[in-house]
Amino acid sequence: MKISDWLAQEWALQIGPAISSLTGEPVQADAAGAEAERPGADALHIVRRVHETPEAVLRIAISPELWRTAGQAVLRGAGLPAEDEAEVRNAFLEAVQQSLGQLAVSLARRLGREVNWVEEDSGAAPDADAEWAAVEVSGGGIHGRAWVAANSGFVLEEAREESAAAETGESGEPAPRRPMLDLLMEVELPVSVTFGRTQLRLKDAVKLTSGSIVELNRSIIEPVEVIVNNCVIARGEVVVFEGNYGVRIQQIVSREERLRTLF
Repeated sequence: MKISDWLAQEWALQIGPAISSLTGEPVQADAAGAEAERPGADALHIVRRVHETPEAVLRIAISPELWRTAGQAVLRGAGLPAEDEAEVRNAFLEAVQQSLGQLAVSLARRLGREVNWVEEDSGAAPDADAEWAAVEVSGGGIHGRAWVAANSGFVLEEAREESAAAETGESGEPAPRRPMLDLLMEVELPVSVTFGRTQLRLKDAVKLTSGSIVELNRSIIEPVEVIVNNCVIARGEVVVFEGNYGVRIQQIVSREERLRTLF
């Protein structure tokens, strides 16, 4: 698979959820593969290069139809007016920024080293021989096309990866990898607190009205659970801190118990 096709597929996996998280609308992005069609002159160009690898440049071109409909949806989701074109464009770029952060994680796994983006001049002309891979985005009133292209620097990175894989096969030793802990530490995870759980029959659930009481499976003296990424990691007591609810951690659950909560 060509690196531009792979980057388009990976970016499609990230840009849809990024827009959805900002708009609250279900948005789907699908890579359409390489094609002869190139972005129009009115496309919005976003250019990034890999830090410490100046020859590896990623270019994403966005059709006006896509960035306008998506940017307007982001502003509407935030309860803001969607009339100023600059604000609409910046709102869409926020979603792109989120998607590029996740794309860097995917690229780091592929290359076996940490990847950080450096912003480049978006006005620079793309390589004449650049191969564009298309991405179709739709859903929630959002629609349009984007294109992804990678220059020859990414081909060099691909060659390095294949060379490292060949060396690993010959020696039987894993190829050395740079630490990625700092990169992983930037990943955001959802955190929630649960006071208890219960199960209701559908017929009882539809009868719930304002004032109904749902009894949970935990007494008032038992600690609440702190859940990170759907996994119980701690328990504690509810406190009030500067006018907001909080949880004072009293117990960190064991690794074995954390694993049990996943299954």
